[in-house]
Amino acid sequence: MTRKGGSITVPPPDTVSASALLARESAAPSVEHALPLRCSDVLLEKRSEHQAVRRWNTKNLGQRLASDALAAACAGALVAPIITIIDRGIIENASGRSKLMTSISTSMKKLITRPHEFVISKPFSLIFALYFGTYITANLLDTMTSTITNSPASSVTAGPAKFIATSSANLSLCLYKDSRFTRLYGPPGIPRPVPPASYLLFALRDSMTIFASFNLPPLVAPLLPISEVAEGNVSKLSVAQFVAPAAAQLVSTPLHLLGLDLYNRPRNGVSGWQRWGKVRRDWGLSTLARMCRIVPAFGVGGVVNMRVRKGLIGSLE
Repeated sequence: MTRKGGSITVPPPDTVSASALLARESAAPSVEHALPLRCSDVLLEKRSEHQAVRRWNTKNLGQRLASDALAAACAGALVAPIITIIDRGIIENASGRSKLMTSISTSMKKLITRPHEFVISKPFSLIFALYFGTYITANLLDTMTSTITNSPASSVTAGPAKFIATSSANLSLCLYKDSRFTRLYGPPGIPRPVPPASYLLFALRDSMTIFASFNLPPLVAPLLPISEVAEGNVSKLSVAQFVAPAAAQLVSTPLHLLGLDLYNRPRNGVSGWQRWGKVRRDWGLSTLARMCRIVPAFGVGGVVNMRVRKGLIGSLE
């Protein structure tokens, strides 16, 4: 609006609105162009997040697998001698070949005086293969899980997958070992096939032991009444790995003894009460012996396997 002489001149309305519109369009970006750019940024961000989730932890995977095998071998070699001696003693005692303590004393003497013969013997090889196979199955499952879920390499699992995997490995290897030990140290005479009922009882026994060894410790450890001062010397998890499998033998040992008795006395004339009487007579001493066996197998062996693996894999992270 301008004053010219005595009159006022007003610009045309169309001219003002058009110029203002042009100024606004030149000063600010178009909404139609800004919106696609923002959507593309969101899509790229979501895609990068999805790729990050799907990324696997394959760092030093070959060395981690070698660490799994080495930890399992160390634990297996450590526990195999004492377990070989105790397993032979329990089976010879159940079959009547020898008293439990006599058999253990004879085997210990051989281990001390002729260790090379003991280590290369068939019973030792069977026991070593059993626990090496069990430990390495648990280790490989942990490594596979940490790789797929992109978790730290030293992380461990305690779910049903580990129970199924370790149980399958331990059951198959242990059933084969039990069949060979039962025939090696059973009653004198020609070895005969192990009955299916014995295999079933051995399988139930081992399922209980595996569950108490690999799955119960992480669940029971927080409940143990151990003070913070004592926990500075020994962790709750380490204590649980000793206590849980040992306590399970109170229930699993009768299954083991009954399976052995079905092989040792296959006659149909043996009644259930007679079998129960035999199991009850051997229950106490055999349970104690199996506790002494299980503590090295899944207590000492489990702790050694866990710590060796943690130390080796921890150095790779």
